[in-house]
Amino acid sequence: MGGRQMSGKIKTKDGVEIFYKDWGSGQPIVFSHGWPLSSDDWDAQMLFFLAHGYRVIAHDRRGHGRSTQTAEGNDMDHYAADLAALTEALDLRNAIHVGHSTGGGEVAAYVARHGLERTSKIVLIGAVTPIMVKNASNPDGLPLEVFDGFRNALVANRAQFFLDIPSGPFYGFNRPGAKVSEGVIRNWWRQGMMGGTKAHYDCIKAFSETDFSADLEKIHQPALVMHGDDDQVVPYQDAALRAAKLLKNSTLKIYPGFSHGMATTHADVINEDILKFIKG
Repeated sequence: MGGRQMSGKIKTKDGVEIFYKDWGSGQPIVFSHGWPLSSDDWDAQMLFFLAHGYRVIAHDRRGHGRSTQTAEGNDMDHYAADLAALTEALDLRNAIHVGHSTGGGEVAAYVARHGLERTSKIVLIGAVTPIMVKNASNPDGLPLEVFDGFRNALVANRAQFFLDIPSGPFYGFNRPGAKVSEGVIRNWWRQGMMGGTKAHYDCIKAFSETDFSADLEKIHQPALVMHGDDDQVVPYQDAALRAAKLLKNSTLKIYPGFSHGMATTHADVINEDILKFIKG
Protein backbone atom coordinates (compact mmCIF):
# COMPACT_ATOMS: atom_id res chain seq x y z
CA MET A 1 0.00 0.00 0.00
CA GLY A 2 2.79 2.41 -0.93
CA GLY A 3 2.52 5.77 -2.63
CA ARG A 4 0.67 8.87 -1.52
CA GLN A 5 -1.42 8.74 1.63
CA MET A 6 -3.18 12.06 1.90
CA SER A 7 -6.38 14.03 2.05
CA GLY A 8 -6.95 17.64 1.21
CA LYS A 9 -9.21 20.18 -0.44
CA ILE A 10 -9.33 21.93 -3.77
CA LYS A 11 -11.14 25.20 -4.44
CA THR A 12 -13.46 25.48 -7.43
CA LYS A 13 -13.89 28.55 -9.64
CA ASP A 14 -16.90 29.65 -7.59
CA GLY A 15 -14.99 29.34 -4.31
CA VAL A 16 -16.34 26.00 -3.07
CA GLU A 17 -13.91 23.75 -1.21
CA ILE A 18 -14.10 20.08 -2.23
CA PHE A 19 -12.66 17.57 0.23
CA TYR A 20 -10.90 14.52 -1.21
CA LYS A 21 -8.84 11.47 -0.25
CA ASP A 22 -5.95 10.36 -2.48
CA TRP A 23 -4.17 7.14 -1.56
CA GLY A 24 -1.62 4.92 -3.26
CA SER A 25 -0.10 4.90 -6.73
CA GLY A 26 -0.75 3.27 -10.07
CA GLN A 27 -3.77 3.65 -12.33
CA PRO A 28 -6.30 5.98 -10.66
CA ILE A 29 -9.79 4.88 -9.66
CA VAL A 30 -12.09 7.78 -8.77
CA PHE A 31 -15.22 7.14 -6.69
CA SER A 32 -18.36 9.32 -6.70
CA HIS A 33 -20.77 8.70 -3.83
CA GLY A 34 -24.55 8.69 -3.55
CA TRP A 35 -26.97 11.09 -1.88
CA PRO A 36 -26.70 12.28 0.90
CA LEU A 37 -23.47 10.53 1.81
CA SER A 38 -19.73 11.23 1.54
CA SER A 39 -16.50 9.67 0.31
CA ASP A 40 -16.56 7.51 3.46
CA ASP A 41 -19.22 5.38 1.79
CA TRP A 42 -16.44 3.92 -0.37
CA ASP A 43 -14.34 2.54 2.54
CA ALA A 44 -14.65 -1.08 1.40
CA GLN A 45 -13.69 -0.21 -2.17
CA MET A 46 -10.86 2.19 -1.27
CA LEU A 47 -9.11 -0.40 0.87
CA PHE A 48 -9.67 -3.24 -1.60
CA PHE A 49 -8.33 -1.46 -4.68
CA LEU A 50 -5.50 0.19 -2.75
CA ALA A 51 -4.37 -3.31 -1.74
CA HIS A 52 -4.49 -4.34 -5.42
CA GLY A 53 -2.05 -1.63 -6.45
CA TYR A 54 -4.35 1.13 -7.62
CA ARG A 55 -4.37 4.81 -6.76
CA VAL A 56 -7.77 5.46 -5.16
CA ILE A 57 -9.43 8.87 -4.96
CA ALA A 58 -12.80 9.79 -3.47
CA HIS A 59 -14.29 13.21 -2.81
CA ASP A 60 -17.21 14.68 -0.90
CA ARG A 61 -19.66 16.29 -3.32
CA ARG A 62 -20.28 20.00 -2.74
CA GLY A 63 -22.72 20.41 0.14
CA HIS A 64 -21.92 16.90 1.41
CA GLY A 65 -19.49 15.55 3.98
CA ARG A 66 -16.50 17.81 4.61
CA SER A 67 -16.94 19.97 1.53
CA THR A 68 -18.45 23.47 1.67
CA GLN A 69 -22.11 23.47 2.75
CA THR A 70 -23.29 25.30 -0.34
CA ALA A 71 -26.59 27.16 -0.62
CA GLU A 72 -26.34 27.45 -4.42
CA GLY A 73 -24.94 25.36 -7.26
CA ASN A 74 -26.31 22.05 -5.98
CA ASP A 75 -27.01 20.69 -9.44
CA MET A 76 -25.49 18.19 -11.83
CA ASP A 77 -23.73 20.82 -13.95
CA HIS A 78 -21.77 21.98 -10.91
CA TYR A 79 -21.17 18.43 -9.64
CA ALA A 80 -19.63 17.47 -12.98
CA ALA A 81 -17.55 20.64 -13.11
CA ASP A 82 -16.32 20.03 -9.55
CA LEU A 83 -15.19 16.53 -10.49
CA ALA A 84 -13.43 17.99 -13.53
CA ALA A 85 -11.66 20.50 -11.29
CA LEU A 86 -10.50 17.67 -9.02
CA THR A 87 -9.21 15.48 -11.85
CA GLU A 88 -7.35 18.46 -13.32
CA ALA A 89 -5.87 19.51 -9.97
CA LEU A 90 -4.60 15.98 -9.37
CA ASP A 91 -3.69 15.56 -13.07
CA LEU A 92 -5.55 12.24 -13.30
CA ARG A 93 -5.22 10.44 -16.63
CA ASN A 94 -6.32 7.00 -17.82
CA ALA A 95 -8.70 7.06 -14.86
CA ILE A 96 -11.49 4.63 -14.04
CA HIS A 97 -14.57 6.41 -12.69
CA VAL A 98 -16.94 4.53 -10.39
CA GLY A 99 -20.24 6.11 -9.38
CA HIS A 100 -23.02 4.90 -7.10
CA SER A 101 -26.59 6.19 -7.36
CA THR A 102 -26.36 10.01 -7.67
CA GLY A 103 -22.63 9.51 -8.15
CA GLY A 104 -23.41 7.45 -11.24
CA GLY A 105 -25.12 10.46 -12.73
CA GLU A 106 -22.17 12.61 -11.72
CA VAL A 107 -19.78 10.22 -13.48
CA ALA A 108 -21.85 10.21 -16.67
CA ALA A 109 -22.10 14.00 -16.71
CA TYR A 110 -18.41 14.50 -15.94
CA VAL A 111 -17.08 12.05 -18.50
CA ALA A 112 -19.38 13.22 -21.31
CA ARG A 113 -18.90 16.94 -20.68
CA HIS A 114 -15.32 17.18 -19.38
CA GLY A 115 -13.50 13.86 -19.12
CA LEU A 116 -13.55 11.93 -22.38
CA GLU A 117 -9.80 12.34 -22.82
CA ARG A 118 -8.88 11.53 -19.21
CA THR A 119 -11.11 8.47 -18.69
CA SER A 120 -10.40 4.84 -19.59
CA LYS A 121 -13.46 3.03 -18.18
CA ILE A 122 -16.55 3.74 -16.08
CA VAL A 123 -18.60 1.72 -13.59
CA LEU A 124 -22.18 2.62 -12.69
CA ILE A 125 -23.58 0.99 -9.53
CA GLY A 126 -27.30 1.38 -8.83
CA ALA A 127 -27.04 4.60 -10.82
CA VAL A 128 -29.82 7.14 -11.36
CA THR A 129 -29.06 7.21 -15.08
CA PRO A 130 -30.64 7.89 -17.52
CA ILE A 131 -33.46 9.65 -15.57
CA MET A 132 -35.57 8.72 -12.57
CA VAL A 133 -38.67 10.91 -12.67
CA LYS A 134 -41.73 9.98 -14.70
CA ASN A 135 -42.35 12.25 -17.68
CA ALA A 136 -43.44 12.06 -21.32
CA SER A 137 -40.13 10.54 -22.44
CA ASN A 138 -39.86 8.27 -19.36
CA PRO A 139 -43.37 6.91 -18.72
CA ASP A 140 -42.07 4.11 -16.47
CA GLY A 141 -40.25 6.47 -14.11
CA LEU A 142 -41.16 7.30 -10.54
CA PRO A 143 -43.84 9.98 -10.05
CA LEU A 144 -42.70 13.44 -8.98
CA GLU A 145 -44.74 12.94 -5.81
CA VAL A 146 -42.21 10.34 -4.63
CA PHE A 147 -39.45 12.95 -4.64
CA ASP A 148 -41.72 15.59 -3.15
CA GLY A 149 -42.17 13.11 -0.31
CA PHE A 150 -38.38 12.99 0.14
CA ARG A 151 -38.24 16.78 0.32
CA ASN A 152 -41.11 16.99 2.79
CA ALA A 153 -39.58 14.35 5.06
CA LEU A 154 -36.19 16.09 4.96
CA VAL A 155 -37.73 19.43 5.94
CA ALA A 156 -39.90 17.91 8.66
CA ASN A 157 -37.17 15.92 10.43
CA ARG A 158 -33.94 15.29 8.52
CA ALA A 159 -32.36 13.32 11.38
CA GLN A 160 -35.25 10.85 11.53
CA PHE A 161 -35.52 10.63 7.75
CA PHE A 162 -31.82 9.76 7.60
CA LEU A 163 -32.44 6.90 10.03
CA ASP A 164 -35.48 5.60 8.18
CA ILE A 165 -33.76 5.27 4.79
CA PRO A 166 -30.87 2.96 5.77
CA SER A 167 -33.02 1.08 8.28
CA GLY A 168 -35.45 0.24 5.49
CA PRO A 169 -35.14 0.25 1.70
CA PHE A 170 -31.55 1.38 1.07
CA TYR A 171 -29.89 -1.86 2.20
CA GLY A 172 -32.96 -4.05 1.99
CA PHE A 173 -33.08 -4.29 5.78
CA ASN A 174 -36.88 -4.17 5.54
CA ARG A 175 -36.96 -7.54 3.78
CA PRO A 176 -37.93 -10.71 5.71
CA GLY A 177 -34.86 -12.49 7.01
CA ALA A 178 -32.51 -9.61 6.26
CA LYS A 179 -29.29 -9.51 8.29
CA VAL A 180 -29.50 -6.00 9.72
CA SER A 181 -26.30 -4.15 10.63
CA GLU A 182 -26.75 -1.39 13.19
CA GLY A 183 -23.25 -0.14 12.37
CA VAL A 184 -24.09 0.28 8.68
CA ILE A 185 -27.26 2.19 9.59
CA ARG A 186 -25.41 4.49 11.98
CA ASN A 187 -22.63 5.09 9.48
CA TRP A 188 -25.17 6.10 6.81
CA TRP A 189 -26.79 8.49 9.31
CA ARG A 190 -23.41 9.90 10.35
CA GLN A 191 -22.41 10.66 6.77
CA GLY A 192 -25.77 12.19 5.93
CA MET A 193 -25.83 14.48 8.94
CA MET A 194 -22.34 15.79 8.13
CA GLY A 195 -23.68 17.53 5.03
CA GLY A 196 -25.80 20.63 4.57
CA THR A 197 -29.58 20.36 4.56
CA LYS A 198 -29.98 22.93 1.74
CA ALA A 199 -27.58 21.00 -0.47
CA HIS A 200 -29.35 17.74 0.35
CA TYR A 201 -32.74 19.29 -0.44
CA ASP A 202 -31.56 20.65 -3.80
CA CYS A 203 -29.79 17.42 -4.70
CA ILE A 204 -33.09 15.53 -4.72
CA LYS A 205 -34.06 17.49 -7.84
CA ALA A 206 -30.60 16.97 -9.32
CA PHE A 207 -30.64 13.19 -8.99
CA SER A 208 -34.29 12.67 -9.91
CA GLU A 209 -34.95 15.15 -12.72
CA THR A 210 -31.65 15.36 -14.60
CA ASP A 211 -31.79 13.54 -17.93
CA PHE A 212 -28.42 11.89 -18.61
CA SER A 213 -29.43 10.27 -21.91
CA ALA A 214 -27.32 12.58 -24.08
CA ASP A 215 -24.36 12.16 -21.71
CA LEU A 216 -24.53 8.37 -21.87
CA GLU A 217 -24.66 8.45 -25.66
CA LYS A 218 -21.41 10.46 -25.80
CA ILE A 219 -19.43 7.98 -23.71
CA HIS A 220 -17.42 5.53 -25.83
CA GLN A 221 -15.29 3.99 -23.07
CA PRO A 222 -16.05 0.49 -21.77
CA ALA A 223 -18.76 0.75 -19.14
CA LEU A 224 -19.87 -1.74 -16.48
CA VAL A 225 -23.49 -1.23 -15.39
CA MET A 226 -24.22 -3.00 -12.08
CA HIS A 227 -27.62 -3.09 -10.39
CA GLY A 228 -29.50 -5.18 -7.85
CA ASP A 229 -32.88 -6.52 -8.92
CA ASP A 230 -34.20 -5.77 -5.41
CA ASP A 231 -33.13 -2.13 -5.53
CA GLN A 232 -36.05 -0.33 -3.84
CA VAL A 233 -34.54 3.14 -4.35
CA VAL A 234 -33.58 3.13 -8.05
CA PRO A 235 -35.57 0.38 -9.85
CA TYR A 236 -33.24 -1.40 -12.25
CA GLN A 237 -35.74 -1.79 -15.09
CA ASP A 238 -35.94 1.95 -15.72
CA ALA A 239 -32.29 2.62 -14.89
CA ALA A 240 -29.68 -0.04 -15.61
CA LEU A 241 -31.49 -1.64 -18.56
CA ARG A 242 -31.97 1.70 -20.31
CA ALA A 243 -28.53 3.07 -19.43
CA ALA A 244 -26.79 -0.01 -20.80
CA LYS A 245 -28.58 0.44 -24.13
CA LEU A 246 -27.58 4.11 -24.41
CA LEU A 247 -23.91 3.46 -23.71
CA LYS A 248 -21.85 2.50 -26.76
CA ASN A 249 -19.73 -0.17 -25.07
CA SER A 250 -21.50 -1.52 -22.00
CA THR A 251 -21.56 -4.69 -19.93
CA LEU A 252 -24.71 -5.19 -17.85
CA LYS A 253 -24.75 -7.18 -14.60
CA ILE A 254 -27.99 -7.60 -12.64
CA TYR A 255 -27.62 -9.13 -9.16
CA PRO A 256 -30.55 -11.23 -7.90
CA GLY A 257 -31.77 -10.10 -4.48
CA PHE A 258 -29.20 -7.32 -4.09
CA SER A 259 -30.26 -3.92 -2.72
CA HIS A 260 -29.39 -0.34 -3.60
CA GLY A 261 -26.57 -0.46 -1.05
CA MET A 262 -25.01 -3.63 -2.43
CA ALA A 263 -21.52 -2.10 -2.64
CA THR A 264 -21.58 -2.15 1.18
CA THR A 265 -23.62 -5.27 1.95
CA HIS A 266 -21.97 -7.36 -0.79
CA ALA A 267 -18.65 -5.56 -1.16
CA ASP A 268 -16.83 -8.87 -1.69
CA VAL A 269 -18.87 -9.66 -4.81
CA ILE A 270 -19.00 -6.13 -6.20
CA ASN A 271 -15.28 -5.44 -5.70
CA GLU A 272 -14.22 -8.63 -7.43
CA ASP A 273 -16.50 -7.97 -10.39
CA ILE A 274 -15.18 -4.43 -10.77
CA LEU A 275 -11.59 -5.73 -10.59
CA LYS A 276 -12.32 -8.27 -13.35
CA PHE A 277 -13.81 -5.54 -15.50
CA ILE A 278 -10.85 -3.23 -14.96
CA LYS A 279 -8.36 -5.95 -15.82
CA GLY A 280 -10.40 -7.28 -18.76
